[in-house]
Amino acid sequence: MATKNQKLRVIDTHAHLDFPQYNQDREELIKRTQQEGIDYIINVGTTLAGSRRSIELAKKYDFIYASVAIHPHYAEEIDDQGLKDLEEIASSPKVVAIGETGLDFYKNLSSPQAQEKLFRWSIRCAQKLSLPLIIHSRDAAEDTLRILQEEKGEKLRGVLHCYSYPWPIAEKILQMGFYISVAGQVTFPKSQTLRDVVKGIPPERMLLETDCPFLAPQEFRGKRNEPAYVKYIARELSNIYGLSIKDIALITSQNAKKLFKI
Repeated sequence: MATKNQKLRVIDTHAHLDFPQYNQDREELIKRTQQEGIDYIINVGTTLAGSRRSIELAKKYDFIYASVAIHPHYAEEIDDQGLKDLEEIASSPKVVAIGETGLDFYKNLSSPQAQEKLFRWSIRCAQKLSLPLIIHSRDAAEDTLRILQEEKGEKLRGVLHCYSYPWPIAEKILQMGFYISVAGQVTFPKSQTLRDVVKGIPPERMLLETDCPFLAPQEFRGKRNEPAYVKYIARELSNIYGLSIKDIALITSQNAKKLFKI
């Protein structure tokens, strides 16, 4: 970990600072995040209202960018007008991605059919606007790959966030040209299988994320996560890859800047 006099410069590519967990101290936390050496944050929308909040945060803070989408949990709640509104706000200047979108067959809060319909719409929207995708996929690996392959066009790029699948899925995602990111679970003692998978992913295709307020790294497990803790993910990746933490910070930051054009 970098010293106080030499802070690690990193990018958190997946945060939810608009969530109610930050209502009491959002401004203070964002200020602390800047002081801790976080160069950029991508605040990721999960609903139409949340996407609008993400854009407002991006407008207020120079180092925050927004991603907009409807999470698969809410696939049955969005109507055609909502999708039209989402596409419209996706053209806002500081929106750098469509996401998070995808499939979640673990909680199944929306039907698989509704999730797939929304996912396909999101992919097409991203390609239309030349924006990358931030993909959520849980217990839905094969269907996620199938839909991406069926919808894939020349402009389709993105990241599978909070990766948790076995190596063969990572291999296929990488072959499609996508990036992969891991969150705090990679630091958990029982996550050796995930660490083994990560070892096979080229650092040049890896991004850092917190998914805050969820999945705090082991040092803060069970507590509210925040963007500053992305440094603990970087430290774990440095151990996995046998690279210095500064190299991990530099490589993953270059990856994020390239994907999201920030």
